[in-house]
Amino acid sequence: MYVNNTVQCKELPCLDVRHESYAIPDIELNPEDFSIIMISEAAPVNPTDTYYAGPDSLFQKTTVLAFNDAGAEVSSIRDILALGVYLTTAVKCGKTGYGIESRTVETCSYLLEKELALFPDVKAYMLMGDVAIKTFNTIAKRVGEGRVIPAGSTYKIRGQAYYFRGKRVFPSYLQAGPSFFIEKSKRRMIAEDIGTVLRLIK
Repeated sequence: MYVNNTVQCKELPCLDVRHESYAIPDIELNPEDFSIIMISEAAPVNPTDTYYAGPDSLFQKTTVLAFNDAGAEVSSIRDILALGVYLTTAVKCGKTGYGIESRTVETCSYLLEKELALFPDVKAYMLMGDVAIKTFNTIAKRVGEGRVIPAGSTYKIRGQAYYFRGKRVFPSYLQAGPSFFIEKSKRRMIAEDIGTVLRLIK
């Protein structure tokens, strides 16, 4: 299965994102092989930096480092996929500024909801950054589950048990992109969260 054959945004209606960087995972996979979905905030501005663009992509480099920090011996996104971890973004286009408008989150939440539904055996979701958390909460509220992750700073709410339809949900910090290198304390917490999820699934 190719996710981008099923999940598509044909009209690109959002005004505060870069449509030229629109990206939905275009790799062939078996959805039943995955027990964890890691959702970061938005597609990279440069299409060559997506998770699946190759070894030189920024998203691949920083995510591999994050898994290495967590004790996982991986050297590529393919290795992470082999662990049963699928990687995607909440917003499918690159950001034009620091934030993303609520209506863009709402629009993209329909795409993400359809994408998540493709994976029947998922046991845990990792929400990497505020936009991922907000988009996931938007889906949960729309389907009648209510807010999954409470409001508050990530460092205060992480480490607690949250659930969506019986599956664990982990709020964490953004691991994809240049921000990963900036704050060592966040990098340490990202590693802790990834390690917790990997141990839980095992």
